[in-house]
Amino acid sequence: MAVEYGVAPLELGLTREFSEFCSNLKFDDLPREVIEEAKRGILDWLGCAIAASDNPRIGALIKTLTEFSSNSGATVIGQQDELGPLEAALINGQMGHFYDYDDTHMGGVVLHTSSPVLAAILSLGENKHKTGKDIILAYVLGFEAGVRVGQTAPSHHDGGWHLTGTLGTIGAGVASASILELDPEKTTFALGLSATQAAGMQQNRGTMSKSFHAGRAASNGILAALMATSGYDSSDEIVEGRRGFSKIYSKTQNYDFLTKNLGSDWIILTNGYKPYACGIVQHPLIDAMITASKNTNIPHDEIEAVDALIHPHTITITGVEDPQTGLKSKFSLKHSAAVGYIDRHAGLSQYSDARAVARDVVSLRQKINPVPKEEFRKDQCEVRVKYKNGNIETVKVEHALGTTKNPVSSDFLVDKFLANADGKYLKSKPEAIVDAIWNLEDLPDIAKLMRLTKGA
Repeated sequence: MAVEYGVAPLELGLTREFSEFCSNLKFDDLPREVIEEAKRGILDWLGCAIAASDNPRIGALIKTLTEFSSNSGATVIGQQDELGPLEAALINGQMGHFYDYDDTHMGGVVLHTSSPVLAAILSLGENKHKTGKDIILAYVLGFEAGVRVGQTAPSHHDGGWHLTGTLGTIGAGVASASILELDPEKTTFALGLSATQAAGMQQNRGTMSKSFHAGRAASNGILAALMATSGYDSSDEIVEGRRGFSKIYSKTQNYDFLTKNLGSDWIILTNGYKPYACGIVQHPLIDAMITASKNTNIPHDEIEAVDALIHPHTITITGVEDPQTGLKSKFSLKHSAAVGYIDRHAGLSQYSDARAVARDVVSLRQKINPVPKEEFRKDQCEVRVKYKNGNIETVKVEHALGTTKNPVSSDFLVDKFLANADGKYLKSKPEAIVDAIWNLEDLPDIAKLMRLTKGA
């Protein structure tokens, strides 16, 4: 008797149906609110990438890739020289995610969609002289692909995968297929070639490797679409197949999420933007600690203890007790709570190497007591700050700032962008980049925008 290998077709047709939707969607099919949200996301992500463009660790990656690449045609953000699209996407993708300040989708999938997707399509789009409309369309489809595939694999994150590396590769691949205007069959192959490259481990949190996942996902997504263009094929059931993504990356599956309400429930509309430069599950806690500090005006050294009631995943994901570096401190809820109270902010400077070991922060960190609350949402928390004088300040946060239920304004995003670009030596003024993005659908060649982000 022949032994079945285990990949016989199921003929559910979900991957093919999704790919057909992506291939056939046109810019004119997008609602105005979707287009506007895409521009907000592009503005926010470019600012995050610019902020990291002069970091020496990014410089080390640029040096490494430059030694082995003689190609050009794609901008490396904040730099004067160009590289090939694959290398530029890798570097730009890491820049965008380097400070963990980039947008995050929380709708059942915790995914930094923009870093891999935008790094891919801006590099490839610049090389292919695509329009602003092409970029917006591809970006929207990258969100659809990354989040929807992630929703078919509900326990994916629990397996230790870093979703920005895994799902980011898929989002970048489908978005790149849109840039290349691939037909439904080749879009299916691009999705399959992306999924088979999906990687990224949570063990690398707090290291340079975490943001490298985003860059690698961007580059691999471009490669997948180019391979599909050149005639490479893949399974046409890569999501739902017996040995497909949802089966091997997750113990449970929700296949309906891949195609449910396609073209009406737009994933990008449920995106979230970070007011703080750390893991997003800490944001409600930071909101609460800032509020407690402002409400009482009591110095931090008068605090006896802080009970932080939070979703259990916050403790699991950001449970670093005593971070010794800025990157590690981004995954320490105790550090985030401490700087939130002391500094009343949690921006880039609050997650520096110096702040990670500062005496006042270390002292307050030791007084933070995380209390897991299963019934809480990930964007919800409550803090009870107990002072030495016997007073208790209680602050409840129902929805963290920047989430869908408590969104930030476009003016907020402009201010964040300008702050991220402040002091960077760019070819143009940051305000010119803002104007170009707000009018992106009128841009005939995305290269014009990318040139604005070059180093002076």
